[in-house]
Amino acid sequence: MEYIEPFLKVFSLVFLAEFGDKSQLVCMTLAARYRLMPVLLGGVAAFAFLNMVAVMFGAAVSHYLPDYIVFAVVGFLFLVFGIQAFRVDEDEDDEEPKVGRHLLLSVFILIFFAELGDKTQLSVAGMAAVENIWVVWVAGTVALAATTLLGVLMGRVVLQRLPILWVHRGAGVLFVFFALAAFWQLYLVWG
Repeated sequence: MEYIEPFLKVFSLVFLAEFGDKSQLVCMTLAARYRLMPVLLGGVAAFAFLNMVAVMFGAAVSHYLPDYIVFAVVGFLFLVFGIQAFRVDEDEDDEEPKVGRHLLLSVFILIFFAELGDKTQLSVAGMAAVENIWVVWVAGTVALAATTLLGVLMGRVVLQRLPILWVHRGAGVLFVFFALAAFWQLYLVWG
């Protein structure tokens, strides 16, 4: 039971932040042109690997830095990501991804580089600094796998009915909420 709350926090944050993001759109585009399973497996494998790197980084940072610095940095990052989510345009450029002969490896590499240093990876690192690392890794990976699956199977239908701008606004609200929670933790640790 103690892992349900952090799982839901991380899952919600990562799911909303990634929904409609570039890597989900890459998977959607690839699935429209290529076989479904290699696109799904390549995307999920890349997300799982990147989340593991992010979790290890977040846990290492939290081990060596005092709690007040960790909470201040996490709060600041979440606030920045929240503000960025409110500034997203509906008409962002979508480039056609290029895929080589080995589809699974090509998808892995595309997603890896699309997500490397992205807000969701940094969010996972930040959450790993303050929550159980395995819960953060599982929740973040499941959220990214779910957005990939949704993007591949239903993305076009959902995005025709629900403006992507609303999804970004929802992610923005969640980021700001978690920023405030981190600042509250900073106040409790420092104060």
